[in-house]
Amino acid sequence: MDIRILGPLAVRSVGGEAAPTAPKPRQVLALLAARTNEVVSTDMLVDELWESSPPASAVTVVQTYIVLLRRTLSQALRMGNSEVARHVLSFKGWGYRLASGAGTHDASEFLRYAELGRRALENGENEKASALLRRGLGLWRGPALADIKVGSQLLAYRTSLEESRLSVVEQRAEADLRLGRHHALLSELSGLVIQHPLHENLHSLFIISLYRSGRPGQALKVFQQLRHNLREDLGIDPSPRMWRLHQAILTADAGLQAAGESKLFPLELGVRSG
Repeated sequence: MDIRILGPLAVRSVGGEAAPTAPKPRQVLALLAARTNEVVSTDMLVDELWESSPPASAVTVVQTYIVLLRRTLSQALRMGNSEVARHVLSFKGWGYRLASGAGTHDASEFLRYAELGRRALENGENEKASALLRRGLGLWRGPALADIKVGSQLLAYRTSLEESRLSVVEQRAEADLRLGRHHALLSELSGLVIQHPLHENLHSLFIISLYRSGRPGQALKVFQQLRHNLREDLGIDPSPRMWRLHQAILTADAGLQAAGESKLFPLELGVRSG
């Protein structure tokens, strides 16, 4: 069974699509798919569907949705309902567990590539890091669970995934910057700093890319815009590392042109994602 949640929800097997079309059963399946191979308590399912206002029949309704999901899984997997109940979508005393078996799970694959890419970046294997992180990002087909009306449980999960995605984008951009691909980064980073006007790491990568592309004036303007955003929204100034980067541009510090060397100026500044 192949599970896709990095975009619209899709749960497929040899017999076709297993996800129902009705919104609430899809929401139940989405939470089970997000926590594949883990037991999801009935209380969590009730909270996801109704939050603070569950009906008196909430547990019974959840059980009805589980019966429906087992039926659609049975068709997709070409298995009997009782076999699905025992081995695929089973009751574990206090909740339900969706087992993926030998199938794939795009979120798990993404997190695996993210970890491998992070390690490669830490070890200075920049080409490998860039390739691994790109492969992980390539699994995304849009916002996570894009077609699901999410409750509190799925909202927390989706927020965590999106934060991981942004972190991987940062790390991949840093790997590319180390490889001297500053020109190619300009368009992407210009959009990202607009989307994330308070994000210092993205701004630092954009500033360095601009400087290395022969545009120090624009690099300083980006710093000033970040400073303005932080003051207006949070009442704070940029961090010391950003001020050091600003000073390095003003003095044309040779370390800013260190693409391809073992110690890059952004790492010396601490301007890298963790």
